[in-house]
Amino acid sequence: MTLNEYIAEMLCTAGTLPFPTVTAAYSRKSVMTSIGQVERNIYFLKEGIIEIGMETEIGNKIIDFCFSNDLVSSYTSFLAQETSDVYLYCLTDCIVEIVPYAQLNEAYKTSLLANQFGRLATEGLYMKRVRKEKDALTKNAEQRYLELIKYRPEMIKEIPVHRIARYLGIHPESLSRLRKTIS
Repeated sequence: MTLNEYIAEMLCTAGTLPFPTVTAAYSRKSVMTSIGQVERNIYFLKEGIIEIGMETEIGNKIIDFCFSNDLVSSYTSFLAQETSDVYLYCLTDCIVEIVPYAQLNEAYKTSLLANQFGRLATEGLYMKRVRKEKDALTKNAEQRYLELIKYRPEMIKEIPVHRIARYLGIHPESLSRLRKTIS
């Protein structure tokens, strides 16, 4: 069982969790967390695709995409309870299970299960970040694109080409040429 599957199982059996969760729906093009806002929740994405991005001097940079069964949050903002430097944007209609900061921290004081959830969430987000950083340092755009096709085929079908190009750090025209050479 993968980490995300284990966390999904924990959240789907909400009656066994030592903290409350709330199910919410966000429509396509909704902003779940804005830059400058303090993140008050971790979201477990039950359905949909969320883009995590930030503003830079040369425009918006897409940091990551999250899919069904992923945890998503402006995690550094959530942990420090400081303003977020990233946004969470719904590329599709999304259904999430919300884990509020205050209730989770209260549960940490008395529950081993809550602490296990927090540890697993942190480990999962850390491992995802490390893999992404290593890929950015050691792989070219073509290799990263081929991995997207292999491990996240839904990404190619559901996300506009210009957003995938921004995620890979290349121009949309370069991605179009790359796609033609691979086909």
